[in-house]
Amino acid sequence: MRHMADEEQQAGTPSGPSGPSAQDDGRAVRARRRAALAGARKRLREGLPGTLRERLAELTRTAGDVHDLDEQADLYGDGVVEALEKRVAGLLGFPAAAFFPTGTMAQQAALRCWAGRTGNPTVALHPLAHPEVHEEDALSVVSGLRPVHPTTEPRHFTADEVRGLGEPFGTLMLELPLRDAGFLLPTWDELTDLVAAARERDAAVHFDGARLWESATHFGRPLSEVAGLADSVYVSFYKSLRGHSGAALAGPTDLIAEARSWRHRYGGNLFQQFPAALSALAGLDRVLPELPSYVTHARVVAAGITEAFAASPAVPWFRVHPEPPHTQEFQVWLPFDADVLTEAAVSQAEETGVALFGIWNRETAAPGLSMTEVSLGAPALEWTHEDVRAAATDFASRLPRA
Repeated sequence: MRHMADEEQQAGTPSGPSGPSAQDDGRAVRARRRAALAGARKRLREGLPGTLRERLAELTRTAGDVHDLDEQADLYGDGVVEALEKRVAGLLGFPAAAFFPTGTMAQQAALRCWAGRTGNPTVALHPLAHPEVHEEDALSVVSGLRPVHPTTEPRHFTADEVRGLGEPFGTLMLELPLRDAGFLLPTWDELTDLVAAARERDAAVHFDGARLWESATHFGRPLSEVAGLADSVYVSFYKSLRGHSGAALAGPTDLIAEARSWRHRYGGNLFQQFPAALSALAGLDRVLPELPSYVTHARVVAAGITEAFAASPAVPWFRVHPEPPHTQEFQVWLPFDADVLTEAAVSQAEETGVALFGIWNRETAAPGLSMTEVSLGAPALEWTHEDVRAAATDFASRLPRA
């Protein structure tokens, strides 16, 4: 089971002896990686400010543009938090939304509510979906729900697989995009057929939309039309929108009212939440309008990497997945140990000031095969196709020859 939240967690600690000295060595390695990647003059994605002072300064710069700072600070979800909830409900086309401190909690609440309404605690979802991979079985252990999988393939399941599932289920959960399969999205026709298949089974439909914000570009539909296919939608504020933390659950008024009760039971009704709410509003104002350009440019970046690796004698095999990318994030696979690839990325950043890749992930089923996630932000728009190809060529030249 993988528990990756970001690139630094993907890195892990170097293999070898354990103990205090090894832990110190691991911290030193991670510090070097962070410094090299954060200090590069050319990156695909801006790094989050690292210090408390920097985070506070960033919030101070943006908060006054998105909300009245002379208003009283929030208490248990009023004020600026309510303003954020109304904003999200409007964007997604739902009558109500509730702020949650984490997406894990938001989805637990949503799926519990639908189980009560449908009378069926079984949830059909993909085995690579977030609740199955990153939440330590909370779906079953905490919420008493039972997951079933229409497919085990690393792709979205099909409508026929939903129709053919051999037992009743109360809720169909779709992660859009499916991050651990490569930030994959179905086509619009496939998505509407999936929703129709769930309706035929008398099931509710819930979207895990942690990264739904950037998915509308792939579908060629407004965000509200995409979200409107589902009965409820969860969205994240700290991933694509670069907020401090937090999530929202949007849906029918009565469902959201019940979800608020579960939020309180789970301990998520925090006394004050204004830093997260203000940073989320800033993300909606500043980052959300730019996401389509990142998605479009991801295709340029992916093509440059593909051309460079295809021409390099140092790369016996590679895969850019999916190609072209469905969002501004995609995977790159290479047949080398993760430590070798991460060292190449770090040394490239240190020596040239260019950081094309970040941390490579060694947690794969096939020995000697590693993957990294490429994620684009505003700085990526400055990279031309030639820039990407040159950086990928240089990266490949740092790999050992077979």
